[in-house]
Amino acid sequence: MPDVNRVLKQMRNFADGVLVGKIKGFTGKAFTDVVNIGIGGSDLGPVMATNCLKPYATNLNVHFVSNIDGTHISETLKLVRPETTLFIIASKTFTTAETMTNARYAKDWFLEQMKDPQAVAHHFVALSTNTKAVKEFGINEENMFEFWDWVGGRYSMWSAIGLSIALYIGMDNFERLLEGAHAMDKHFKEAPIERNIPILLGLIGVMYINVYNAETQAILPYDQYMNRFPAYFQQGDMESNGKYVARDGVAVSYNTGPIVWGEPGTNGQHAFYQLIHQGTRMIPCDFLAPVRSKNPIKGGEFHEILLSNFLAQTEALMIGKSPEQVRKELSAQGFSGEKLEMLVKHKTFRGNKPTNSILFSELNPFMLGVLVAMYEHKIFTQGIIWNINSYDQWGVELGKELAKKLQPELHSDKVITSHDASTNGLIAFIKNNKKST
Repeated sequence: MPDVNRVLKQMRNFADGVLVGKIKGFTGKAFTDVVNIGIGGSDLGPVMATNCLKPYATNLNVHFVSNIDGTHISETLKLVRPETTLFIIASKTFTTAETMTNARYAKDWFLEQMKDPQAVAHHFVALSTNTKAVKEFGINEENMFEFWDWVGGRYSMWSAIGLSIALYIGMDNFERLLEGAHAMDKHFKEAPIERNIPILLGLIGVMYINVYNAETQAILPYDQYMNRFPAYFQQGDMESNGKYVARDGVAVSYNTGPIVWGEPGTNGQHAFYQLIHQGTRMIPCDFLAPVRSKNPIKGGEFHEILLSNFLAQTEALMIGKSPEQVRKELSAQGFSGEKLEMLVKHKTFRGNKPTNSILFSELNPFMLGVLVAMYEHKIFTQGIIWNINSYDQWGVELGKELAKKLQPELHSDKVITSHDASTNGLIAFIKNNKKST
């Protein structure tokens, strides 16, 4: 804990200094923009949290760059000015390929306009433990925010990785976020099983997957601020529990982690709810919604409509609509005979579709901490039941290894024949079409 508290104090001093204008850029101008460069857990958590907590935003604009696609960094840099931009390089080892490639490009872009290498130390900070590499990049050691090997990437937004969150909402609100997570930690540790929310969610999920053969889990937040919440737990769940080897090294004989996906309501209702209601697959759904909106426009009418849809969808999925109900409605509308009977088949809803309704008073830093920790502990619970290690991710390594071998081959003028026929053909197509016509 002393080390954790030391880093939290360092984060507070830095965030407060930037926000009050005490910590400035090389030319003496206050910072207006922050660009967080990271990937995976160094990106998804801060992106999700800053979206969720926009009503608590300070005067800083926060941008995120993760993809190695040059479009991502190029389009982001068009939005900022070097003399008022702070760059956060988020990589525990300071060797992550995508992150460091983007970081070096950002540094080159910055120096092209600022001209003085000494300016780097005033505009770049690191979230890392690799002091040597951080110094070589040009970042002062006092601007390196440490986190440790036991902090997994997809569980790291509570750590120094959350610096972009602290800058965006202020350190006081970041601490409220931590307090919410701690409250759920305490609940998970102390509440009896029959009233323990993460354990119950975990058990329900295991039942649907291993008894009812469900393959996916939809997370459907009825709050536009939570639009990145499903994507965050797509990584959180699938990278944690997408395993077929148990902790004892033996292949499991049952399904483990589900495919996690979702979109905010009511957008999803006009996109994929058709399949949830009348498709051939069982899709357990978590519906989340705040009772109070941060934007109660027209006297709260918009939010009332939103909540009405929330309630309607969960009720419809549960009770469905019987052929008798449909037949009665169609008869009243003047339908009869074969046309009526055909429509009855299409307009019948079987119901009995599983949902969890998760309501909370409002979306604030404390409550977001509660919700994120709730899902984290659910994932842990399921990992224990399935006897898998929820805290490794060997499945991401093979693609990285192959990519390192393939890049020189794409750069080479030689005809490549060392791979399977499909990959050889794809390499040839890329090479033949590299130059624009």
